Amino acid sequence: MPVEFRLELVIVPVSDVDRAKEFYADRVGFVVDHDQRVQEGLRFVQLTPPGSACSIAIGEGLTDAAPGSVKGLQVVVDDADEAYAHLVEHGVDAAPVQDLAWGRFTGFSDPDGNAWSVQQLPVR
Repeated sequence: MPVEFRLELVIVPVSDVDRAKEFYADRVGFVVDHDQRVQEGLRFVQLTPPGSACSIAIGEGLTDAAPGSVKGLQVVVDDADEAYAHLVEHGVDAAPVQDLAWGRFTGFSDPDGNAWSVQQLPVR
C-alpha cells in the first residue's frame, strides 16, 4: 500500500493578522480553529473552509514568504453562483462566475493579494 500524503495545512503569508483573520472568518466564512500566541513574535491562527479537510494558517513568525505572494489556492463548492453571492454579500470583491469546460469559477483575493479560485466541478 502506498503512503498516504494528505494536504491538511497551507501557510498564507499576511501583513496584518487581525485584518486577515477578520476577512477569512467574517467575510469568507472560514471557521477559526485556533488563535494562539505561542511566544513573542510567534502567533498561530488556523482557519478552515467549511467542509474542508485542509486548513490555512496565518500569523506571525510562520513564514518568510512575502504577504500576498500565494496565488492559485483553490476551493471547490457545490454551486459557484451561491458562493459568488455569499462573497459579494459579505463585502468580498469576487470575480463574476465564469463558465469553462472544466467547471464554473469565481475567485477573490485577500487584503494582501493572496489569490483564491473557487470552482464548481462540472457534471461527470
